[in-house]
Amino acid sequence: CCCSSLQVTEEVREHLKTPIFDNWQWEEAEMLVLLQVMYTDLDFLTAFNIELEVLQNFLFEVYCHYNNIPFHNFQHCFCVTQMMYGLIWLTDLRNKLGRIELLIMLTSALCHDLDHPGYNNVYQVINAQTDLALRYNDISPLENHHCAVAFGILAKFQTSSSSVKRSTNVLPLTGTLCLQLMKIMVKVSDISNEARPMAVAEPWLDCLLQEFFNQSDTEKLKGLPVTPFMDRDKVSKPSSQTNFIQFVLLPLFTELTKLFPCLEQHILEPVRGALEYYSNLERATKEEEVTVKP
Repeated sequence: CCCSSLQVTEEVREHLKTPIFDNWQWEEAEMLVLLQVMYTDLDFLTAFNIELEVLQNFLFEVYCHYNNIPFHNFQHCFCVTQMMYGLIWLTDLRNKLGRIELLIMLTSALCHDLDHPGYNNVYQVINAQTDLALRYNDISPLENHHCAVAFGILAKFQTSSSSVKRSTNVLPLTGTLCLQLMKIMVKVSDISNEARPMAVAEPWLDCLLQEFFNQSDTEKLKGLPVTPFMDRDKVSKPSSQTNFIQFVLLPLFTELTKLFPCLEQHILEPVRGALEYYSNLERATKEEEVTVKP
């Protein structure tokens, strides 16, 4: 396992539970240790008889299955998992859901983009008709692939995780609403960058746009249809965010805040601030374009 000599202080442990955690301050080896802290501090090792070495090997195996691409990489995996971890603490889900549900949510966040190739489903299914699209009959090829890779990794630890399997029978999911909440929490964690401080969030937007532009450049080179919102000739940084925040983030985060009012200050207000920031930036950009026109 790739280990780090990082000593995790109580201050870091507490900071890890918040949406303002700055991933850019940490090396990937240190992130593996911080992920270990998350599993430990949620009491998963004790509750499911998971040996520390097994957890470390599992985390390293996950790390090895993320690719070196601009956005959907191990650091993104860490951020999504860390946000999930923070939401679990902020909303006191430890006292609202069973331990197995929490384990599923955190591990789902950890594994949600395994072996992402850096090209989205539109590219896989419509534009390039890739092997992944063929394998999964054009049905959510990336999501199916991430899931298949995750179960492949888990299978390697099947003997070690037998206690977890037994525990699932002791504490089953408490109905459809619980499952829906778990899915929503994973989704919120996945798209939560704009809930973070701008100094943390904005570099992630640069990474995402780079991955988008890489895809559209490839599509142009291969003579394929170009995905409109990824075209570097048509997309600007502020315009890419204003619509996403307004029509995706805010509605979702607003509904979640109705269920957990404590999230108003932690994720909803920062997202509103991000919308204002990018709206002002978009307005200024357009005004500048008008000014420079002859």
